[in-house]
Amino acid sequence: MKKLTLLSFIFSLFLLMSPEKKLAAENLQTTIDSLKEGAVLQLENETYQGNIVINKPLTIIGSKKTVIKGDGTGNVISIKAPHVKLSHLTVTHGGMNRNSAEEYAAIKIYTNKNIVEHINIRDSFHGIYLSQAHKNKIRFNDIKGMGKGKIAEQGNGIHVYYANDNLLEKNTIEGTRDGMFFEYANNNHSYENNISQTRYGLHYMYSDENIFKKNTFTMNTGGAAIMNSNHLKLEDNQFIVNYGNQSFGLLLLQANDNLIANNTFYMNQRGMYIDQATRNEFRHNLIAQNQIGIELWASSNEQVFTLNQISENTIPAVTLGGNNENNSWSKNGKGNDWGSAFPITDLDQDQIGDFPITYHSSLYQLIEDQELSYLFLKSPALKIYEKMNAALTKEAVMFHDPHPLTTAKGTHTNTIFLIVSLIIVGILIKGRHLLCITFGRNGRKI
Repeated sequence: MKKLTLLSFIFSLFLLMSPEKKLAAENLQTTIDSLKEGAVLQLENETYQGNIVINKPLTIIGSKKTVIKGDGTGNVISIKAPHVKLSHLTVTHGGMNRNSAEEYAAIKIYTNKNIVEHINIRDSFHGIYLSQAHKNKIRFNDIKGMGKGKIAEQGNGIHVYYANDNLLEKNTIEGTRDGMFFEYANNNHSYENNISQTRYGLHYMYSDENIFKKNTFTMNTGGAAIMNSNHLKLEDNQFIVNYGNQSFGLLLLQANDNLIANNTFYMNQRGMYIDQATRNEFRHNLIAQNQIGIELWASSNEQVFTLNQISENTIPAVTLGGNNENNSWSKNGKGNDWGSAFPITDLDQDQIGDFPITYHSSLYQLIEDQELSYLFLKSPALKIYEKMNAALTKEAVMFHDPHPLTTAKGTHTNTIFLIVSLIIVGILIKGRHLLCITFGRNGRKI
């Protein structure tokens, strides 16, 4: 009898415990509100109901299958207290209303010194949004947007608005509108992020003193668009296969006093696009196998190009909008390596050419007048067009390098190996879809 009573008691406890566990999953907000500051909340492999607001310092840690699912009407997680840590969660189903006064996100941060790491984000307008939030760490997150022609219908992977001194590190972003968007955001550091299949992988507006290093941009309409931003450092980044009508690896528009160094620009429609920019320095960059290596508009002044390897591009460099002699193609007696297309002599073996290189072309007229001409730069007809113009008219000077460097041998090996490795890995993961590498402005394959 006693054994039967004991078994009945244990069974009753089991029945009671199961609903309580389910109830806890449905009332995550209540659980959060009941915790003391500094508490650690370990979530189970369950789906918890958002939307939640964290208004005290807490640590919330999930497991492999922990999901916080919003109701589709707002932010899934709103962080409104400092010193909050989120890790190992999947966050999904945020509000997608573009007409709302507030821009919704899977995780929206309003405070300072928080950590968000190892989070998978799906099905939300913005991925992670920093709003006047400083000194946060956003790292090891995987953010996927809708992609597939819906680029314009959604927000950005990471949006940084009036937010300073943040660390954005080792995040993977794919298929969002812009990968990372900075607006009035200063002194942020972004390292080793991987961004693909977006409109702009990186988009800066009115943001100064930022550092962007060792990031990779592949198959975006534009790799990085730097607008109205100054004193940035872009170093050791990879701008690879950003291709389509009017696409680019890097765009500088009204951007001044920036350092662009040790980057790779490979197989882009245009490696660099520079307009209304002043006092930027480009050094030790590899600019190879782009349709146009450097597109420089005459509205830009005091650019300095030195120690770059600019080779195997259909057009190495083109100056548009008139002549401008205020830009320099060398510094301290060292110009650029223009590859085998510009053979030079170096009798004293100092690795600097004995004579300057001056490149003339008439293609600038066609490029200025016909936007679609970018799509036909490899056509044999354009070579005939240029030869005819060379015979009939005086060609304009595209660049004048007074101190060209001798061609470096074997410098493409590591880059080519990287490109081939990326393509092979992509094919293994995504199959034939990676073979379509040309995208329109809304992410459509063309």
